[in-house]
Amino acid sequence: MSRFQRVAVLGSTGSIGESTLDVIARHPERLKVHALSAHSRMERLAEQAAGSGAAVVVVPDEAARRRFQAAWPAGRPAPEIRVGAQALADTAADDGCDTVMAAIVGAAGLPAALGAARAGKRVLLANKEALVAAGGLFMRAVREHGAELLPIDSEHNAIFQCLPHGERAGAPDQPARGVRRLLLTASGGPFRRHDPQDLHEVTPDQACAHPNWSMGRKISVDSATMLNKGLEVIEAHWLFAMPADRIEVLIHPQSVVHSLVEYEDGSVLAQLGQPDMRTPIAYGLGFPDRLASGVGPLDLARCGRLEFETPDLQRFPCLGLAFDALRAGQAACVALNAANEVAVEAFLSGRLRYTWIPRVIMAALEWQQRQSSVTLDSLADVLAFDAEARAYAGNLGLA
Repeated sequence: MSRFQRVAVLGSTGSIGESTLDVIARHPERLKVHALSAHSRMERLAEQAAGSGAAVVVVPDEAARRRFQAAWPAGRPAPEIRVGAQALADTAADDGCDTVMAAIVGAAGLPAALGAARAGKRVLLANKEALVAAGGLFMRAVREHGAELLPIDSEHNAIFQCLPHGERAGAPDQPARGVRRLLLTASGGPFRRHDPQDLHEVTPDQACAHPNWSMGRKISVDSATMLNKGLEVIEAHWLFAMPADRIEVLIHPQSVVHSLVEYEDGSVLAQLGQPDMRTPIAYGLGFPDRLASGVGPLDLARCGRLEFETPDLQRFPCLGLAFDALRAGQAACVALNAANEVAVEAFLSGRLRYTWIPRVIMAALEWQQRQSSVTLDSLADVLAFDAEARAYAGNLGLA
């Protein structure tokens, strides 16, 4: 019988957080919510906390605290309300929880994810930036503090499931024995068949209209540019100790094969399933057991066919830039991620053309190469350089 787990869901009002709460609610005999956090949707956070019986909620500031209190059902005992970024990191390391779902989007989620690793928690990692911006630092914390790291991104979760004897992500300093290549799949997003010359007038709503997955707006834009897949390549490098030249990306528009592992003997193992994040979430929450996720069966006959193609880097230049950053080193990966976040925010707010997103990233990578010495030995170092890269990208005349 697997142990009972008390779970902190960081970023609970986002799509990953909502799916996590759905899976937890299906297994009250072995899973319970300890803490929830949200950045802006206080009314939804209050609903989640009331429905799950969370003991703790974390909000960003005093104004958010007041909004949460105003939304809380009258007459019901309220959870403890913690405020601020440090409270978020402290909650991730709290003795009251065993498992942390790290689902806060962007670099804002990095301190809490790192705090959970240093506290030796089971870390369900859905935050890309923890590895993209601080892969060496994060993986060292996992190893030194005995944390249990389980990837939740569908692609990395699929790879983890296909590794020999369930080898855990980040445990070795070398690739899993017998593995030749990792193949990450990508849907290709809404512009897979568009001529690159036709993308100049793309609107935020068009970029966010993902054909298969239901996601937040920022990650939907990243999927459209395939920068999201580039970040996943960097993550795979750290999670599975795999060099860049042994990681490949395939466009697979049906989103049924979530990733593949190729072995030295020529065997290729793949994990298939519905495009529903509750599958990898349930795998992470239940590991090594498999839990019912609420996801329906996969009907391959109805799928009819499974297609694969090589991504066109002229149409998806952000993917090539991510490979460049991985080969250049950790500082380049920080600059890549920071510039992308700045550029996507500008695009979503109508201040930047869609086709300028890769130009901003390229400029930030060129800027990073001109920096004489960058030290990234601590979280403070990473966050300081991240801030510098954001400031540079933000001063490129995006307004």
